[in-house]
Amino acid sequence: MNFDLDRIDFEILDRIQNNARLSNKELAAAVHLAPSTCLGRVQALRRKGVLGAVRAEVLPEALGVGLQALLAVRLEQHGRSKLRAFWKHLRSLPEVRAAFHVSGAHDFLLHVTVRDSRHLRDFALDAITSRPEVAHLETSLVFDVATNPVLPNFLPAGPGAKEGGRGGPAGRRRPSAG
Repeated sequence: MNFDLDRIDFEILDRIQNNARLSNKELAAAVHLAPSTCLGRVQALRRKGVLGAVRAEVLPEALGVGLQALLAVRLEQHGRSKLRAFWKHLRSLPEVRAAFHVSGAHDFLLHVTVRDSRHLRDFALDAITSRPEVAHLETSLVFDVATNPVLPNFLPAGPGAKEGGRGGPAGRRRPSAG
């Protein structure tokens, strides 16, 4: 996919990823644009599909989540219809925080959030291993999580790059947190 982004678009994305609560006026000042121009760019990024939904980060414990786990799932067969059916099933499960279709020894890695070990056992038995597509399940408990909500900037540098390209993560300038 080519989204045709320039240096200013990347700067807007950097700022929004670090603080989605910035007002348009604050964002415009941070990237040195007039507020109307900045708003137009943000709206264009949304129309292009570059910017998706904005969500609040909620502490899992506040919602009764006492345990997180990674489930490695191997399918019995790999036909498209079975794969589609399993994906549809995974999307219907509120415990599945993220699902990854992967290569290697397993076909899926699932990040699940549950109340406790009994909930995890029941979820694994009732929602995963009971499925006809599933051949094998391995469970790993998550003791701690560190995530990076900011995507790296891989704007190309050199000939043909959009004006002002920063050339990837080494040239990335992170906005201050405050």
